[in-house]
This record gives sequence, structure tokens and C-alpha cells, in this order.
Amino acid sequence: MATLATTKMSSKGQIVIPEEVRTRMRLKAGAQFVVVGENDVVILKAISPPSMGEFNTLIAEARRQAKSAGLKPSHVDAAIAKVRSRKSG
Repeated sequence: MATLATTKMSSKGQIVIPEEVRTRMRLKAGAQFVVVGENDVVILKAISPPSMGEFNTLIAEARRQAKSAGLKPSHVDAAIAKVRSRKSG
């Protein structure tokens, strides 16, 4: 069941997530969120890094797609070099 609470935005645009919500969701200081806003709705979605298992699955899928697209390590190296030369030049 969802926890319902109210809060206010400060003059600096900061919003306090009420304690009962933080506790229920096990949110700690430094938690990161994606913020989506449209019309009169603002949604905060807590984000966290993937577990090592999830990360390994993501990497395996990225490698599979790169291979399928014919992408080689030399292509990645060339793209990195190109971006770095734009930043320093």
C-alpha cells in the first residue's frame, strides 16, 4: 500500500521527502532520483546502480548488439579519439 504524505518546496527548490516515506522505501541520504514533470504532476523515481549480475547481463547484451552491428574495438577507440580531439581543440 502506498504511503501518502504532503511536503513543501523551499525557496531554493528543495523538497523534503517525509520520514514515513523515506523509512518505508529505505531511502538514505544521497539517494538519486529521476524527475519527470508534466502539467501539474511531478514524479520522483528512485534509481540505483544495477547489481553485478544485472550489470553483467547488460554488458553481455551490449556486446551481442555491438557484434551484430559489426562494431569492433577499433571503432570504439576511433570514436573516443575523435571526441577527445574536439574537446581539447
